[in-house]
Amino acid sequence: MVLFTVSAFAGAGTIHYQTPMLAAFAAEFGADPAAAGWVATLSFGGFLLGTIFFVPLGDRFDKRRLILAELSVLIVALLAMAAAPSLAMLAGAAFAVGVSASFPQLMIPLAAELAPPESRGRVLGTILACLFLGILFARLAGGFAASYIGWRWVYVIAAAMLATLAPALLLRLPHSRPRTQLGYGELIASLFALLRANATLRRASGIQFLLGISYGGFWATAALMLAQLHGFGPAQTGMMAIPGAAGLLLARPAGRWTDRYGAFPVVTVGVALVLAAYVAFGFAALSTGAVIAGAILLDCGLRAALVANQTLITSVAPDARSRFNTVFGAHIWGGNATGAFLASTALAHSGWLAVCAIAVSASCLALLVQWRSRPAPGVS
Repeated sequence: MVLFTVSAFAGAGTIHYQTPMLAAFAAEFGADPAAAGWVATLSFGGFLLGTIFFVPLGDRFDKRRLILAELSVLIVALLAMAAAPSLAMLAGAAFAVGVSASFPQLMIPLAAELAPPESRGRVLGTILACLFLGILFARLAGGFAASYIGWRWVYVIAAAMLATLAPALLLRLPHSRPRTQLGYGELIASLFALLRANATLRRASGIQFLLGISYGGFWATAALMLAQLHGFGPAQTGMMAIPGAAGLLLARPAGRWTDRYGAFPVVTVGVALVLAAYVAFGFAALSTGAVIAGAILLDCGLRAALVANQTLITSVAPDARSRFNTVFGAHIWGGNATGAFLASTALAHSGWLAVCAIAVSASCLALLVQWRSRPAPGVS
């Protein structure tokens, strides 16, 4: 568990260091906000593709070997970001980071295999809490380091952290047995069959895609919005990660509540909190307090829904956990990438309220999907 949680912490941050630094990228390379937003869009998009094309291999091969391979590529890609001579090269390296940063998505089904069914929610809640903590650290570190030592050093330090972790993973990471003998093409094709055949997977994945639009849209544009509306620099924007980490406090309780009451009420409350967050964000131009309140609500809502839905989908098919996690994770990060693109474009052409309108629409649709699938009385 210690190894899993530390790995989740270190790996999760690699695609989030950029969040408070997008304005710094734009300034250094003389780019507009929409162009700088491609760094976030491609890193999230790369994570999506890595999740789709590499994580399913966890059902076919030893997850340990796959995790170590991705970790090696990730270290090189982070160093490439640190040395990028242009915004295009930076965005390309960010894409490579996103692809290889999917290794924690292999650890989640591995932990689900090891955890007793009655405590699976608590185990996954603990790992996801550390994953969320890694995101918080990345946003704080990215903002402060960009202000005081330069954004390039952020990626050098991130690569060094992972290089330090690698020997421990090599020595202690447990092996896992293959769960299927499908060839690679059949393995990838089976993702669509699993999605068609399982209503629970479709519902959980669809909801997380819609919430990802709201979440990715905010964090892809937060630095630019705060710079435009309130004159914030990278360090001040990075501080927004503190109220935005409120979901850390809910991750483990959400796991316990899911074990006790089922996923439906936890997910429903989570979606409602995300919607409330964007009501608060609508007043961002008037007060930074509205941004802080919105960040708290956004993170709490997203984390609660994510832990409950993650626990739900890892319990459905023990022999296809990596593929279920692939479909689920692809929807999450597809939503983040879509939200980053839509929000960056909307902010550049129509302003912050357009970003809020997109997220409110996505959150309302998620609430509708969740409510239409409510269980019959007495069923969790």
